[in-house]
Amino acid sequence: MEISEKWIRHYSSTHKILLVGEGNFSFSLCLASAFGSAMNITATSLDSEDELSIKYMDAVDNINILKRYGCDIQHEVDVHTMSFDNSLSLQRYDRIVFNFPHAGSRFFGRELSSRAIESHKELVRGFLENAKEMLEEDGEIHITHKTTYPFSDWGIKKLGKGEGLKLLKKSKFELSHYPGYITKRGSGGRRSDDYFPVGECSTYMFTQS
Repeated sequence: MEISEKWIRHYSSTHKILLVGEGNFSFSLCLASAFGSAMNITATSLDSEDELSIKYMDAVDNINILKRYGCDIQHEVDVHTMSFDNSLSLQRYDRIVFNFPHAGSRFFGRELSSRAIESHKELVRGFLENAKEMLEEDGEIHITHKTTYPFSDWGIKKLGKGEGLKLLKKSKFELSHYPGYITKRGSGGRRSDDYFPVGECSTYMFTQS
């Protein structure tokens, strides 16, 4: 029996989806729950599984549910080198998603500094450089990011252009559109499991030029 296609916002159950920089894996689980399956989802974290279990109270439970949905879970994936990772790079993706990229806890409370902004931009630039090598021909790279100052100074659109990518669309992001998705501070430290308010933010959708 043919399984019907299911959608949640910009994502379809038929898309090959790569999620990077997952913290507690609640965004991955949101998509899997909406689809009723995670067979087409690869969800990755920079942290090891042991590190995740220390940082986030619900990460291990979320991962176990995702595995039952058929999700491919991979840890210690660096967005700056992922296009060289054979476990990821041997297939092409319809959507590659990085929600709320951040260069680390050392910049919490210092987002105004030029050093922080440049470090964040370097993170995004490296992600885009790798992600574009892993896209299907008509695939999209999505970055969800705060649009208020100082986060607006990251210049997401310009970073994409610098990597030869075209901004297809900029869509206002509403957390309520993704039931069960809980944004976490992450990035180490005692407050990794703390929720952070998303405020005004958008999803930037890039395609190959």
